[in-house]
This record gives sequence, C-alpha cells and structure tokens, in this order.
Amino acid sequence: MDIKPERLKALLKDLVDIYSPSGKEGEILKYLERYLKRHDIPVARQMVDEDRYNLAVFPGQGNRAGLCFVGHLDTVSAFDLDSYELREDGDKLYGLGTVDMKGGCAAMIEAFIALKSGSSMPDVGLALVVDEEEDSRGAKALVGGYSFPWAVVGEPTGMAPCLDHYGYLELNLRTVGRRAHSSMPETGHNAIESMLGLLKVIAEYAAAAPAGLVYNIRQLTSHPSGFVVPDFCEAWMDFHFPPGSTVGSVKSGLEAVVESAGQDIAGLDARLKFENMYEGYRLPRRDPVVDKLREAYKKVSLSWQAQNFRSHSDGNLLKVAGVNPIMLGPGVLEAAHTSDEAVSFNQVLQAARLYLEFALLQ
Repeated sequence: MDIKPERLKALLKDLVDIYSPSGKEGEILKYLERYLKRHDIPVARQMVDEDRYNLAVFPGQGNRAGLCFVGHLDTVSAFDLDSYELREDGDKLYGLGTVDMKGGCAAMIEAFIALKSGSSMPDVGLALVVDEEEDSRGAKALVGGYSFPWAVVGEPTGMAPCLDHYGYLELNLRTVGRRAHSSMPETGHNAIESMLGLLKVIAEYAAAAPAGLVYNIRQLTSHPSGFVVPDFCEAWMDFHFPPGSTVGSVKSGLEAVVESAGQDIAGLDARLKFENMYEGYRLPRRDPVVDKLREAYKKVSLSWQAQNFRSHSDGNLLKVAGVNPIMLGPGVLEAAHTSDEAVSFNQVLQAARLYLEFALLQ
C-alpha cells in the first residue's frame, strides 16, 4: 500500500487542464467519476442542483464515517483562457487551481486509491464538492446527506495543520447622491465621492481594530451612463476576523463606524447590509483524532506547526453543521486566486502520504 508519484502527477495535470470555474464543474465531475470507478472506488453522486452533484465515497456505513476528507473541484474564473493549463518548472506546477484546491483533491484521491489496495477500508469518507468559490452549495448538500464528526479540508495551508479558522462577514454598502449634469457637479451630489470617503473611514477603522481584522474592498460600481453626476454607488467588502472575535462584535463595530461617518462626510446618505456571516472557530487540542493526526505527521517526518486558517472556506459551514474541520493541504494561501498560481509537487506528494497515514489510523 503506497502512493505512486507518477500517477498522482498525471491526475493533477488532468484536473488542472479541465476548466472548472464555479457553476461549470460538469466536465471534471464526469472525469473523476470515471477515474474513481476505474480504480474500483465505490463513488456515488449526490445531487446539488439540476446540473451539478458532489462525488461521495463512503465505503463503510453507507452515509456515515468517523472522518471525511473534503475537497472542492471548482476554481475562480481564469485570468487568461489561453494559459490556465498546467505547466512544470522543476518542482513547481503552475496553473489555475493547482493551489486552490486541485492539488489537495488529487492528493486525497491518490490516498484513497492506495487505501483500496489494502485488505480493508478504514472508517473514512471522501467528498469532492462543487461551488465552494460561490455559495458553498456543495458543502451544504454534503452535510445534509452525510454524517461525520471530523473532516480534513484540503485547502492550502503549506501542510501546516490549521485547528483554528477565521470568521467571515460580507458587507454591502450603498451611498445615495443627487444626479446632475457632469459639467455642473455643484448642482448635484456625487455618490462615488461619498463612497470613497466612507471606504477610507472603514479602512482606517479596520487597520486600527484589535485582534487582526482583515478587510478587502472587492467590488465598486456606480452609474453606467456618461456625463452625469452619479446618484448611487455600491461597494462589496470582505471581512475576515480571528477566532475569539464574534460576528456580532464585528457587525456592531462597522455599524457604529458608518453611523459616525455622517458627521465628517458632507451629505452622506449610506445604507449597509450584511451577507454570508460565519463565526470563526477553535478545535480542541486534546482529542483522539488530533492525537492520531500528530502521529501521522511523525510517520511521514513532517513537523507539527499548527496555524490559523485566515480565509473563508467550506470549513466555516461544516463547523456550523457540527463537524470539526481541520484545514490541511498543499500550497500556500497567498498563491491562490493569483495569475501565477503554483504548488510544489513535493508538497502534493507529502499531502497524499499524510492523508494515507492519517486514514490508516482511524
């Protein structure tokens, strides 16, 4: 029972070469269903919507397992449709999804193929889900149809075990102005100027906030027509906050900032609403499952250096459903969603071997 590097690299190449942005996972699902069946892995479809489904492998007790390995097959959209496919440069494998998270998915699949060659399967499952980069519909369906108290989610952590996970909050802001001709701006009120002033205040607040509040201005839109003073502006912001901070405290802080900004920004008329809110979490350090993971690290000669996972992921949703999700996978988060996304194949190989050893301990 062992990991085969050549087979693993070939699988990862095939996965990266199949374009699978959120909403268009059909081709990669069909490929992997055939691949798993070819290796005698008992895979089932779990429908998510009319056109998409998760792939689930629960060989033990039907829809239950003590531990489930979870990976998402979708990616963000390609920066360039002519150059998203996999290319090698020494140990580095470049391409869309190599880090987030087809490297982790390939490692999990290779571990399950190795497990299948043994005399019996341990009490573990594998779930390959869709839609993580959008609304996590795949993860929502997964926890609705399958039961498992612990999970390993193959997000990029540089092979560090992440027992702590940041929380997430999405903020929608809208400022209202008064429309006028662009040559007579003094007769109107520019909603973009109001929004820029408001975003500056929020950015200053976030930078000064204690306990590592992270913000990103993700989108800014306004009136599509020319030669007008815009009468509205809309912005979307992401906020990530460490475990220990709560959604409620982050919300109330932002509400207070927006309210007080009206005293400093002339004519500010701002509305805000919050979407997609998830608490962060901390997993127990003294638990038999965590102890087994530590043992698996020793078996593959990896050092145990636990970290926080600083992004939003399916892990937030799994935790709400009562699962204990450990973030653990090849690649680093700062390379995800970038134009030069790349992963070390050595780390992908380490991940497959670690997943195998951890599964065997269950």
